[in-house]
Amino acid sequence: MRLKDKVAIVTASTRGIGAAIVNTFAQEGAHVYMAVRNLERSQEMADKLNEKGYFVKCVYLDASQKETYSSMVEEVLKSEDHIDILVNNFGTSNPRKDLDIRSTEYSDFIGTVDTNLASVFLSAQAVIPHMEKNGGGSIINISSIGGLVPDISQIAYGTSKAAINYLTKLIAVQTARSNIRCNAVLPGMTATDAVNQNLSDDFKEFFLKHTPIKRMGLPEEIAKTVLYFASDDSAYTTGQIVDVSGGFGLPTPIYGDMISRKEKR
Repeated sequence: MRLKDKVAIVTASTRGIGAAIVNTFAQEGAHVYMAVRNLERSQEMADKLNEKGYFVKCVYLDASQKETYSSMVEEVLKSEDHIDILVNNFGTSNPRKDLDIRSTEYSDFIGTVDTNLASVFLSAQAVIPHMEKNGGGSIINISSIGGLVPDISQIAYGTSKAAINYLTKLIAVQTARSNIRCNAVLPGMTATDAVNQNLSDDFKEFFLKHTPIKRMGLPEEIAKTVLYFASDDSAYTTGQIVDVSGGFGLPTPIYGDMISRKEKR
């Protein structure tokens, strides 16, 4: 019960990594608020968790309507007198339009960057004053290994995640005296519905060829790292950018080819 009676907001938490974070936090005793656009679908998930004795509620958030970041926080404070944890899990990209520097329209590029940065900046800006009144808190941003390792496509998504990594450090430095910590978790290829639906088997095979732990991560594995940053286990840790990617991007660039040759022997 590492989060017993802590109040947590998790954005975009109906599926995948977000849903795994909600499950993990609820099991650890937190009052979890799922900040989502589809309230009906999210309520079904919340009901199932509440039937098990957990505390999960839903609040409205639509990333395309920037004013809903502040209203999300105010909605939680109608039921709670404090907020301890904010997990900024929302992120978006359109692989059909988010290509390379030659092919991507500027409007598509800046739209993705703006939406992804706003999801961290505006939610943090809304919650920080309340964390300060409560004596502190923890903000965890879900970034991506793509924010560290340049890709041949998704220029907007990668740029936005790299900016979120830096924004994480800025928030950490600027709020530390208020006992607010801010860290980022960077998943690699994770076994979610979005990955399975949007990425071809060939691409997944090629990606994993360059991943020392040769498999996709599980949403629950990402959630456990987020739990560490949310709990008092990380009370003296802030401004950290931690990738949970199975070692992707760590070895020599020719790693994948070398391993393939050895495995064929």
